[in-house]
Amino acid sequence: MSQPITITNEDILHQIKLSCKIPEIVEQIVTRKVITSAAEETGIKVETEELQKAADLFRLMNKLTSAEETWIWLEKHNLSLDDFEEIVNNTVVFEKLSQQLFADKIEPYFFEHQLDYAVAVMYEVVLDDEDLAIELFYAVKEGEMRFYDVAHQYIQNTELRRKGGYLGIVQRQDLKPEISAAVFAATPPQILKPVVTSKGVHLILVEEIIQAQLDDKLRYKIMNDLFGGWLKQSIEKGEFLQNIK
Repeated sequence: MSQPITITNEDILHQIKLSCKIPEIVEQIVTRKVITSAAEETGIKVETEELQKAADLFRLMNKLTSAEETWIWLEKHNLSLDDFEEIVNNTVVFEKLSQQLFADKIEPYFFEHQLDYAVAVMYEVVLDDEDLAIELFYAVKEGEMRFYDVAHQYIQNTELRRKGGYLGIVQRQDLKPEISAAVFAATPPQILKPVVTSKGVHLILVEEIIQAQLDDKLRYKIMNDLFGGWLKQSIEKGEFLQNIK
């Protein structure tokens, strides 16, 4: 008969080391401590109603629709009810600290960086031959060919070819700087002069430029970006001793 396997805390820590997860875990610990310290300094308190609301949302997001499912999930992750409350509490503290530090900075930041949040609807064909790209550019511009025909003839990837080179809605930061500059300077619908990068010669059709609107989704993103920048600076400025044996 096989013997039961005993797993100790030391075994778990050793496996984390072997999995090369120590830097990741340390970063998470430091992050939690920085947030907790800042929340204490700013006098942030978590009310019972806020904790309950956050707990309900957590269960909803993790599809824990009953008390039984919640207990099974806790056992699976070796968590106690106190651990669960701490997870939820940390979530509320994070949200409240973010709001306190950056709620009034979102709109000024957005208007200062509004162009960074614009997106483009675009099509692309990447070629190896610059002369061919220029020839095709003028053919499309003068109406001798459709961009779709160029894509269908020169794109190797089957799915992209079927879509006529359609890349979808693309954010500025997803593009190489030289391509981004040309795309967001376009007056859609416009085919751009071929752009040369290390990847090849890009023939691009810009269908539309969509200017950003400061909706709830973008507010949340900006707040997270600002908070992430603040958190990184706080960690870099602090002196955190990593004494792991």
